[in-house]
Amino acid sequence: MTGIALLSPSEGYDVRPFTSARAMTFTRYASLQGRTVVITGGASGIGAAFVRAFAENGARIAFLDLQEEAGAALAASLTASGVGGGDGPLFVRCDLTDIAALRAALDTIRAALGPAAVLVNNAANDQRYDFASITPEEFDRAVAVNFRHVFFASQAIVPQMRELGHGSIVNMSSVSWMRGIPLLEAYASAKAAIVGFTNTLARAVGPHRIRVNAIAPGMVLTDRQRRLWFEDASLIEVGRAQQCLPDLIAPEDIANLALFLAADDSRLITRQCISVNGGVL
Repeated sequence: MTGIALLSPSEGYDVRPFTSARAMTFTRYASLQGRTVVITGGASGIGAAFVRAFAENGARIAFLDLQEEAGAALAASLTASGVGGGDGPLFVRCDLTDIAALRAALDTIRAALGPAAVLVNNAANDQRYDFASITPEEFDRAVAVNFRHVFFASQAIVPQMRELGHGSIVNMSSVSWMRGIPLLEAYASAKAAIVGFTNTLARAVGPHRIRVNAIAPGMVLTDRQRRLWFEDASLIEVGRAQQCLPDLIAPEDIANLALFLAADDSRLITRQCISVNGGVL
């Protein structure tokens, strides 16, 4: 089953500045219909693209985020539009660095939607720190917001997937640890740890037909990225010049891969870290 999408601005920017906007066909995954999907950090940016994409594929979605206004607005918008034909996504406000609160939120979701077949560990914060002056407290915060919740959300959800007899965990890594981007030593360390965790967990839960994969996005220009790190258009062009492909990476491009990794179509793909980076040289 397929649907038509138009690659046009979705967050106030043009994702295809050097090509004419054209209708493109993207796969819809029937196996996701009615499955419970849990997404962390789903209120904005790439996370919001995940929420929309899984909703369009008929999944029963719950997403967690600390951004209460943005999360509630996204849930209300999708509910009002009837995307996916269900009751709309369930938004749960949660500070993911508080593991007790995270566990409680996941229990609430389980009670409302049943056991989760898919977990997308997306929440992160690429705050820059000067290596010479970063404090232990700042480092611990970077690990907590970028990796610790990934570990404990997976710990909480794996028993639900074992109950179902199958499942897919998609962990968001980053090209930052591969490329050595300045000022991201703490962030990159956490994102590299996610790949190590992905590899090890995939081996442990594979016998239960639970798959664990990671996605490492390249330069994805969300509103936040543009506001904080790419206000200067010349920086965008530097990043684009390092790609093989000329088009900028949109959040929807990352969501398309997450859909595939969550669906039955990728049933024998596990323990992989796949980069969506436009073929960075």
